[in-house]
Amino acid sequence: MTVEATKETIIETSVADTWELHKPPSDLIFDDGEPLESNRHRIAMNVLIRSLQQAWRDRTDFYTGGNMFIYYSSAQARNRDFRGPDFFAVLDVDGIRERQGWVIWEEEGRYPDVIVELMSPSTAQVDTGIKKDIYQRTFRTRDYFVYDPFNPDSLQGWRLNSEFQYQQLTPNEQGWLWCETLNFWLGTWQGTIDRETAIWLRFYDTSGNLVLLPEEAAQQQAELAQQQAELAQQQAELAQQQAELAQQQAEAERLRTEAETRRAEAESQRAEAERLRAERLAARLRELGEDPNNF
Repeated sequence: MTVEATKETIIETSVADTWELHKPPSDLIFDDGEPLESNRHRIAMNVLIRSLQQAWRDRTDFYTGGNMFIYYSSAQARNRDFRGPDFFAVLDVDGIRERQGWVIWEEEGRYPDVIVELMSPSTAQVDTGIKKDIYQRTFRTRDYFVYDPFNPDSLQGWRLNSEFQYQQLTPNEQGWLWCETLNFWLGTWQGTIDRETAIWLRFYDTSGNLVLLPEEAAQQQAELAQQQAELAQQQAELAQQQAELAQQQAEAERLRTEAETRRAEAESQRAEAERLRAERLAARLRELGEDPNNF
């Protein structure tokens, strides 16, 4: 969202007067009709929002949004000095309640805990200057990042230190920046989303795994289910093969047993025939007056 601000506004705005419970404005505007810089900026914003929602799909204690107004003081509201981060997340709040924008005095004074601005050449100076100062001094947003979706080398990030000053983050060997508040890395990923191929800003978990979009998670689950089905089919085929092999082995054992039985019977028959022959010979010798033991 395109916004204008001056350094005087920053200086005049302090933590004490950022919101006024006794006299909150009632004529807030939540749509200025200003589009995002490009379709790629729109996709990049939705990637961050939807992937965080997917990662924390079982949680209701956070809110994430983007390209929506954040009202933090009556003076800002009266001057129409709107500040709309492209992506922001607030923890430990009711994430189910519907909101047209983020109005600080309606949120018990809660400011965004994490902000990402998707820069362009026309907004880079504001995003790394005036806005960064406001997020540090007024919002006291713990983690702030900037990235130009058309420039893969543009990722920068800051962490609020104990003195409420932004300390620039050092990238890891992959070029990712650690977002301590969300417990995720922010890094680049090349691929096609919504029919546009680019190098997108994505979240990664502590193990380095890409935090998936809902459709990516569904595709992964479908592929896993397909793999499990194929594995089950392979296991069924293996079981069938094992059953057939066992049947073949049983048949072979039966045939071997039958052959052994036949051999034993044949041997028994030969032995019986030899016995009968010997008896006949002995009888004949006795008829002839000969002693069979002499033969």
